[in-house]
Amino acid sequence: MAAMSDKPIVGGCDVGSTTGKALLMRDGEVLGYSIIPCAVRPEITAKMALEQAFYAAGISASEELAYIVGTGYGRVRIPFASENVSEITCHGLGAFHLNPSDRTLIDIGGQDCKVIKISPQGKVIDFAMNDKCAAGTGRFFEAMARVLEISLEELSELSLRSHSPAQITSQCSVFAESEVITLLNEGADVSDIAAGINEAIAARLSSMVRKVGLEEEITVSGGCAKNGGLIAALEQKLGVQVKALGMDPQVIGALGAALIAGRRALHDAGGA
Repeated sequence: MAAMSDKPIVGGCDVGSTTGKALLMRDGEVLGYSIIPCAVRPEITAKMALEQAFYAAGISASEELAYIVGTGYGRVRIPFASENVSEITCHGLGAFHLNPSDRTLIDIGGQDCKVIKISPQGKVIDFAMNDKCAAGTGRFFEAMARVLEISLEELSELSLRSHSPAQITSQCSVFAESEVITLLNEGADVSDIAAGINEAIAARLSSMVRKVGLEEEITVSGGCAKNGGLIAALEQKLGVQVKALGMDPQVIGALGAALIAGRRALHDAGGA
């Protein structure tokens, strides 16, 4: 049997609208990954993310990858990718790999959000997507945090302290921003506004979940999965517990891409 070091290294690279992620695997084991802010061009983001993943894995960047799959918003602009696969497929596979009981995945990206229904075999069988406006996306939360003059981490922490969430009725980022400014001028507590923001987005996401059918277990991927206030509001709206994935939720797409790369490399090598 070949030594572990003889096994090929494969990778997944997920270039989103706001961050780039790369993940390296060998024989099904994660060696290292990176999460970086997007550069001006997707190809530059991909190159930088991959270099950082090599560094995190303690591997020389000159090491040749047996196969690498690109995914995400900028996947067609990743010059070194062996192929590119949709982020819906990659996120679904990545979540299922970490939690085989996962049947519904909510992925909240920088400028879109998706609800993905997963079969017991790990296949994507249905999905709903919001890509027409920023409501419910990472950019929406960034805009709200900017108006409140707090960080995204503070938005999450403050919302959990609220006992009387404010009513945010608009799903449009521009109008929601106006509502938040009005609430501030009226003297509303920042924690209540933060909670109102999370509850408004949780309501939108729960509506998307019901479009594809509420089925447990449910997990959330993307940077907004780190918003504990949003997760708590989502659990309340859905009436179910959101399960943690056990890995940084921002790299789930890159993980799924790397898993596909591993399969392709095994096939090319004549394996099962």
